[in-house]
Amino acid sequence: MRTAVVTASYANDFERCRLLCESMDLRLKGDWVHYLLVAPVDVTLFRQLEGPDRKVISESDLLPWWLRAVPDPTTAGRRKLWISPYSLPLRGWQAQQLRRLALARHIDEPVMFAVDSDVVFLRDFDPANLWQGNRLTLYRREGAIGQRMRSNHLEWLAHSDRLLGIGPFSLPANDYINTLIAWRTDTARALLDHIEALHGRNWVRAIIRTRQFSECLIYGRFVDEVLKGEGHVASPDGLCHVLWFEDSYTRDINGLRHFMNDMAAHQIGIGVQSFVGHDLTDIRNIVLERAA
Repeated sequence: MRTAVVTASYANDFERCRLLCESMDLRLKGDWVHYLLVAPVDVTLFRQLEGPDRKVISESDLLPWWLRAVPDPTTAGRRKLWISPYSLPLRGWQAQQLRRLALARHIDEPVMFAVDSDVVFLRDFDPANLWQGNRLTLYRREGAIGQRMRSNHLEWLAHSDRLLGIGPFSLPANDYINTLIAWRTDTARALLDHIEALHGRNWVRAIIRTRQFSECLIYGRFVDEVLKGEGHVASPDGLCHVLWFEDSYTRDINGLRHFMNDMAAHQIGIGVQSFVGHDLTDIRNIVLERAA
């Protein structure tokens, strides 16, 4: 079955996305198509990366007309805010989550393999391996969310309680967040239908009532707590070795080498979050070292 590889990106991450595409073309096997989801202003830039198996899609074809990007005055226009009549302004990473969810209603591929633009594939992988019979692998770390977290997991859990009509959540809770995760397209569509039926409004409006949300937690909890696991088989083995925090390794090429050496045998790529501050040239150099 053909896989839709899905990357939501923006201009400031263009060179990281280029490196992702290079590594994907080298390492990703099987039958797949890569969708790059970007804001309208970034479409022309990202068209440089298009090819037979890679397509650029503007968010204007995915999201409601009333959610639109404007220059962020606090950054002298270098970044954007997404404004609407129904929410406080959203940041780009939040708009990217909405694009990934929205794509489910626009494609025919049975699986959506989400890949962040700061991921680099280092090992060969066929996305067909995401299937176990007719069930798709769902990334889930059981009990990984506790009272003390370095991100907003508790707010994201509370949001998914309200959005899905479940809960209240209890701790420790399961975590579904990674930078290489797979969704069934039919399940993602069912999720959007469920939200709209429950809230009586467009699913985007329902989600953005607060800015504290995680599409990975929403999908994972929908599968486990609404569908009772239907169509999925859970696995704690994240496919991506992710550098989330700037104090995890020294912020130089030696720190990146140590980070890469900590990859597990089941992991197929690395993800160095752009906000951590590692130089892209260093990332490219350690990838070339690994390939040598």
